[in-house]
Amino acid sequence: VTITTRLLVSHLSGIRHYEKDITKVKEEKEKANRALKLTKSHQDKEQKEKEGKGIEKTDCVKQKKEHDGETKSRNSKPGRKDKEFEQEEYYLKEKFESVIESLKIFKNDPLFFKPGSQFLYSTYGFTLLSAVVERASGQKFTDYMLKMFRDLDMLSTVLDDNEAMIYNRARCYVYNKKGRLVNAPYVDNSYKWAGGGFLSSVGDLLKFGNALLYSYQAGQFKNSNGQLLPGYLKPGTVAMMWTPVPKTEVSWDKDGKYAMAWAVVEKNQQYGCCRQQRHYASHTGGAVGASSVLLILPEELDPEALGTWPVAPPRGVIVTIICNMQSVSLNSTALKIAREFDKEKRAQ
Repeated sequence: VTITTRLLVSHLSGIRHYEKDITKVKEEKEKANRALKLTKSHQDKEQKEKEGKGIEKTDCVKQKKEHDGETKSRNSKPGRKDKEFEQEEYYLKEKFESVIESLKIFKNDPLFFKPGSQFLYSTYGFTLLSAVVERASGQKFTDYMLKMFRDLDMLSTVLDDNEAMIYNRARCYVYNKKGRLVNAPYVDNSYKWAGGGFLSSVGDLLKFGNALLYSYQAGQFKNSNGQLLPGYLKPGTVAMMWTPVPKTEVSWDKDGKYAMAWAVVEKNQQYGCCRQQRHYASHTGGAVGASSVLLILPEELDPEALGTWPVAPPRGVIVTIICNMQSVSLNSTALKIAREFDKEKRAQ
């Protein structure tokens, strides 16, 4: 088979995640699909009833239905373990000297499906991607990334190296089986730098989001007297990264599709004065003892105002949350915050 970098970044490669048993993976996907069908049929029924009675649901009620699964996760009893974190490979303590070396964990395992045919989120797919970056750049992957973080002015973003002295490094926590808060167990993330091996701060992630949003929008603005600097990436590159890929799915927002290393919800409104989908891109993060999200809600730009200075990119709202607690669902919270700031901006 052929596995391309595009398949890797969209999780269509067929490479396994932490679960090695393909039967269990299929069972979980079938359960999720059944739950999704039930939710959709319930929403369709409500929509028909609403149209028949002429009653408009409030945003609060709609938000509750849209993110029901995430709400259940947030409201679950303390100490109830996320099933994914029961996988042994989350807790590896072996130190790997290079990303090439860490490929030995999964390189001899069978693919779960023909590349390109199905979606399966895979941290190891990103480990292979980091090996591609290492060989293509001729540099160690970690050196390559740290230089990029410096270019982006993300000076607080570093490797999650247990031995290094890292100022202001937070302690991570989990709930034990008795529902008590305890320190997260020791792990070594050198086997998955690309899929969960960096430490960062809220400030740095906001810089990262602004750099991407600026790059995305820079091509839409007139460059008055050369005052507008180019973005870190070409506008077309970010647009490609934020274009939904067929056959993909997103666990944290059922309206979304996976794109290239980002989850994307496209702008959509089917009925007047009814539910609207705003275009946004986001990604959540889950690790042993930590949870995070970075969400980018681009402003819907007025073409007539684009040449007016000092209106310049980035235009929109960026929300990031970092929590030193395991298994905390954050995407819907970030989206609510982004929408509130967006409403405020529109009202001005």
